[in-house]
Amino acid sequence: MVLVVALWLVAPSSALAAGLPQASSVVHTVQAGENLYRISLQHGVSVEAIVQANGLSNADTVYVGQQLSIPPATGVISNSTGAPTVLPGESTTHVVQAGENLFRIALRHGLTVAQVHAANQLPNSLVYVGQQLNIPSSVPAAASAEAAPDPGDEAKEIVVDLSEQRAYVYENGSLVRTMIVSTGVAATPTVQGEFRIYLRYLKQDMYGSDYYLPNVPYVQYFYQGYGLHGTYWHNYFGQPMSRGCVNLTIADSEWLYDWPSIGTLVRVIP
Repeated sequence: MVLVVALWLVAPSSALAAGLPQASSVVHTVQAGENLYRISLQHGVSVEAIVQANGLSNADTVYVGQQLSIPPATGVISNSTGAPTVLPGESTTHVVQAGENLFRIALRHGLTVAQVHAANQLPNSLVYVGQQLNIPSSVPAAASAEAAPDPGDEAKEIVVDLSEQRAYVYENGSLVRTMIVSTGVAATPTVQGEFRIYLRYLKQDMYGSDYYLPNVPYVQYFYQGYGLHGTYWHNYFGQPMSRGCVNLTIADSEWLYDWPSIGTLVRVIP
């Protein structure tokens, strides 16, 4: 086995108008690999609604076994694909703030990037500070299904958002999966820029002067010793924890290992 020094861890009225039954709160038990974004999509409510219903101080941190109160959907329901379909209602305006991107804005309002993208007829996924975006509470089902973000011209692309501590997986311009991650801490930050996967190991021993980790699963290097890989030694996903690598849950790293190939674009953004 090759030993490589790698970088690792350290509106109820709207529902009635649409002919839908009123719903009551339900309890959701957090499963391995889940985050608030996935849970919100599953139940058809916004991330903010779940945060408020549970008095959470950090929207990025939930733990396996945690019981969350899921409030009734008030304008968003889930369809068979898992993507939210928005019911009729009024739109609001969001003014882009410093450090925000389209992913963060969509998450904040409980929508998909595709829905915000389509509602504003954006030419690409770039936004600028002070830009006013129309945040729909009504998106035609056909539009939300057909619209897609424009991350680039690549058939497959992985975008690691350091500010969100999430990875976004695109195929042919469509967002196919979102994963919560842990990237490098301030002392050992994850490299930023555009790279390509150049080396992959199903399992690999990782070691350094003060650590030894046997059988790290689903390792994919994209720049020197920086890689995406499964992580079994911590469960603090959603916050920086590594020495530069992109830590993934075992489930996400397995899925991601089967999806790309050598040469797939990895874009790391602030």
